[in-house]
Amino acid sequence: MLDPKRTVIELKELRALTGDENGAQRVAFTEIWARARGWLREKAEAIPGVETHRDEAGNFWATLRGESAKALLIGGHIDSVPNGGWLDGCLNTMAGIEILRRISAQHGGKPPVTVRVVDWADEEGARFGKSLFGSSACSGNLDMEEARGLADKAGIKLPDALREHGIDFERVKESGQELANAAAYLELHIEQGPVLLDLGLPLGTVLGTFGVERHAITFGGQAAHSGSTPMNRRRDAFLAAAKMSPEIYRIAEQSGNGVCTIGSCTTKPGIVTSVVEECRITLDQRHLDAAALATMLREARTASEQFAQEGNVEVAWERLWQIQPILFDDQLIAFADEAITETGAPPHRLPSGPLHDAAEVARAGVPTIMMFVQSLHGISHNKIEDTKEEHLELAVRAFDKLADKAIAWIGRKNDRELNS
Repeated sequence: MLDPKRTVIELKELRALTGDENGAQRVAFTEIWARARGWLREKAEAIPGVETHRDEAGNFWATLRGESAKALLIGGHIDSVPNGGWLDGCLNTMAGIEILRRISAQHGGKPPVTVRVVDWADEEGARFGKSLFGSSACSGNLDMEEARGLADKAGIKLPDALREHGIDFERVKESGQELANAAAYLELHIEQGPVLLDLGLPLGTVLGTFGVERHAITFGGQAAHSGSTPMNRRRDAFLAAAKMSPEIYRIAEQSGNGVCTIGSCTTKPGIVTSVVEECRITLDQRHLDAAALATMLREARTASEQFAQEGNVEVAWERLWQIQPILFDDQLIAFADEAITETGAPPHRLPSGPLHDAAEVARAGVPTIMMFVQSLHGISHNKIEDTKEEHLELAVRAFDKLADKAIAWIGRKNDRELNS
């Protein structure tokens, strides 16, 4: 029998085991993360019929084999950012463990289809700056050359850190075989933002993850003495860059549901007695619609060129990273709406601004859906991250209903394939 209260109790147990007064400390590929993994493995192996193993990328799998090899995957991540919240990531895995318990008990350890809970390795990218490591290795999208050169603040390279945990970096993409029989992927996550909170809703169905365009924009002017250079004679790179700040808000507002962020600004020579010669800003733009994202990028480029011309400075763009919007499966979206409704909560659809492992699984061609639960304060990656316990319990119940709908759907599709 499903026990959502047990999930809340286990989340608190994990918080006590791997957190401190500053928050969660389960940074991937560290001793505390390994301790959390051992705790998770014990929970999974206590379920009758469940087998566990770790794949080549360090992802942890708990598998309940069914009458069919076709598999429902329930995913999450137990790693956190430093001083993180108590729910980000681990809610996914612990809800999955509770659902696995219920399915095992209901079906005597042999459900109609295989059910697997996966704890992806290093979703956060907190230590090496590379998010979605385990899921991108599994999906085949990991850039091996880029990842091979990543190092933490102490100068330790990612392959060396993996080796300390028994993982051979050169073999991580072999983990892709885990998706061979994947028929659907489900993920439950705290929203991490304020949308559901502002609407007064406990749960939401996620339409997909935003596409991202991330660029560095460098404005080049001329250094000059701040005392002797008249205002009308200056070629001030900072002035041109500063005009971008209100402009990106206008661009985001005009896009409908897009967001734009200038996340950093550095100047040269960077002294109080000189006009700025060079100003480098970073721009992050996100939207669920690919055409709208392209329009946002084009408008930002045009604005930067206009401001550069007005200030008699130069401007150059460098792409830092890009990913297309990832849209989730229409049928699973409908199932998620139904599952939420059946718990007595109003359904609501919304996009995800942050990326999640679900995006990588969807990129691999697996039908995918996410469900959000309301975040208090709209805050995550912070020790004050929180969700009402009654909402957590409601989320586990709705997620369990979604799992049952997905199992039945996989079974129907499998029967059609066998009879065709």
